[in-house]
Amino acid sequence: MEIQKFNYDNAIVRNFIWATVIWGAVAIVVGLLAALQLAFPVFNLGIEFTAFGRVRPVHTNAVIFAFIGNAMFAGVYYSLQRVLKARMFNDILSKINFWGWQLIIVLAAVTLLGGITTGKEYAELEWPIDILIAIIWVTFGWNMIGTIIKRRVKHIYVAVWWYLATFIGVAVLHIVNSIEIPVSLLKSYPIYAGAQDAVVQWWYGHNAVAFFLTTPWLGIMYYFLPKASERPIYSYQLSIIHFWALIFIYMWSGPHHLLYQALPDWVQALGVTFSIMLIAPSWGGMINGFLTLRGAWDKVRDSAALKFMVVAITAYGMATFEGPMMSLKSVNAISHFTDWTIAHTHIAGMGWNGGLIFGMLYWLVPKLFKTKLYSEKLANTHFWIATLGILMFAIPLYWAGITQWLMLREYNVNGLLAYPNFIETSSRLHPMYVLRIVGGVLFLAGFLMFLFNIVKTIKMGVLENNEAAEAPSLENSEKRNSASETLHRWMERKAVRFAIFVFIALVIGGIVEIIPMMMVDSNIPRISSVKPYTPLELAGRDIYISNGCYNCHSQQVRPLRYETDRYGEYSKIGEFVYDHPFQWGSRRTGPDLARAGYIGSSTYKTSIWHYNHFTKPQEMNPQSIMPAYEWMVNKDVNLSMIPAKIRTMQFLGVPYPKDFDKMATDDYIKQADKIVAELKTSGVKVNPTSEIVAMIAYLHKLGRDISPAANKPIK
Repeated sequence: MEIQKFNYDNAIVRNFIWATVIWGAVAIVVGLLAALQLAFPVFNLGIEFTAFGRVRPVHTNAVIFAFIGNAMFAGVYYSLQRVLKARMFNDILSKINFWGWQLIIVLAAVTLLGGITTGKEYAELEWPIDILIAIIWVTFGWNMIGTIIKRRVKHIYVAVWWYLATFIGVAVLHIVNSIEIPVSLLKSYPIYAGAQDAVVQWWYGHNAVAFFLTTPWLGIMYYFLPKASERPIYSYQLSIIHFWALIFIYMWSGPHHLLYQALPDWVQALGVTFSIMLIAPSWGGMINGFLTLRGAWDKVRDSAALKFMVVAITAYGMATFEGPMMSLKSVNAISHFTDWTIAHTHIAGMGWNGGLIFGMLYWLVPKLFKTKLYSEKLANTHFWIATLGILMFAIPLYWAGITQWLMLREYNVNGLLAYPNFIETSSRLHPMYVLRIVGGVLFLAGFLMFLFNIVKTIKMGVLENNEAAEAPSLENSEKRNSASETLHRWMERKAVRFAIFVFIALVIGGIVEIIPMMMVDSNIPRISSVKPYTPLELAGRDIYISNGCYNCHSQQVRPLRYETDRYGEYSKIGEFVYDHPFQWGSRRTGPDLARAGYIGSSTYKTSIWHYNHFTKPQEMNPQSIMPAYEWMVNKDVNLSMIPAKIRTMQFLGVPYPKDFDKMATDDYIKQADKIVAELKTSGVKVNPTSEIVAMIAYLHKLGRDISPAANKPIK
């Protein structure tokens, strides 16, 4: 058998490690700023670009795609070469992957802070960046599959299964969810609307967690945990069950984010059913990880890398039990729209992903640079501070979630809501938000220790960019020897065949849930009184999305008594047929706005009320944590974009009259003048093109079409 000599590409791994630690620091600092803004509104700084609605999506994208994403690539590029006994397929593709990914991160930060967003959680980036993401992701997959094909081992190790599933899953999710019609270079509308958009978005949103924050990290766990503990993975058979069950079931679970909402019952039922089923394969992976450490617990005591990996597996087990429990309708009624969900996601992000990143790099960096870790003592100190930080962050948010739910649903002896004003509940959460800041500071302090330790370790060592290696050449056979080879081992020998089976397992759930929502009209019953947005209202909606208002407000009243008593009639699926994108929200830091324009209800507010609320919220209510949006008064809407927006909406099926785009600007000014006149009677003078006028018009539209007074003129 021929022994072949080759080199591993360590330079690409080093590059992704540097990107991980740099972007990780940025992501945590931005997250700390967001936490400060929720407790102390002064930290919004009174600047358009630093308001919470802009900062929050920068934080989530930085954590997911910059910190965790770069660490994922580092782990994959290192482990893939070694388990396949082959250098990456093409060095140029590796470099395109690295520099293209960093460009995406920079563009994301700039555009999101600038208010250029699609308004879809975890998929906020506009269409040119979406295309760039697809190109870079395909480059990564091309490089990975090329490496698998030229490997020098017969069977594909379990970690590589997860990497393949990650590439295919993310590609499918990103492409389907990002189909949008451009209005301009920096503005587009998704082709889906209302409930259809909600199903597609949370099919993406839930499974982006699965196929970017879970599957690649399970592959990394299956490689780095045995390496760090010097123990073989506990069970190959359990790995098979874990893999196929998880990638099949996960894709069905997205609708559990939309329980009690304006969605057909059959979709909600599928989401709940498959979410509960997720416990089994998820815990199978957790058990496989823990049992791999059998006989290695003495090493865990002394090794910070292993301790972080143990915390990661523990957090994975907690999050994958809690997630299915939160998908039960009785539990979801408590947790949804509260800080419970925020605590849940941070247990996964800080514990599972963060723990594996810290553990992986504490083991990998000394190995890569052929030296010892600069300070094991400092690494262990980081472990205890980070673990305390996670607990100090998450526990107050669980407390906050339950507290707010109990207050929102409480009735007094007269059968009336005990806390009818939403702010009465949110103001009670201030101590929990302060404790969250303490947890964030601890986690950041630990990260700075980690950063210092890694940098010093790198400076102590020497990187061999092209590490020499050798392995026997691969002699492959298409035929299966049933006496010595299982069916699965036979599948593993052909990467393309294996990938086809993975693709089939992944897409079934999405097809079953999404296609009927698009093709069967009875799933979206129409309401005749619901009309398209006027040009002014459409512009206001775009400003609402641009400023990230969906991060704090929902537009979805659930059929629960305490919600209908507080906000008005529960939401109907036919109300949202012209919403590109939907705006149902996932967290209520402020009250629901679905009935904000419902004339005659307690939720309706006049134009001057909205004006004052946007410009001086703390004067309106000292307990408010809403940022001031004073710049909206003097910032004008770009009227030249209005005709193009109307034409795009017509293309998407919104029934504006023929040639309405030609008269849309005049219609805009005509409606704006009415609001300007109303504000003038209260002593406020604004231009009809002011952003605040469009925002007021949009808020007055919400819920009005199903109001009993829908067809009555406004005095």
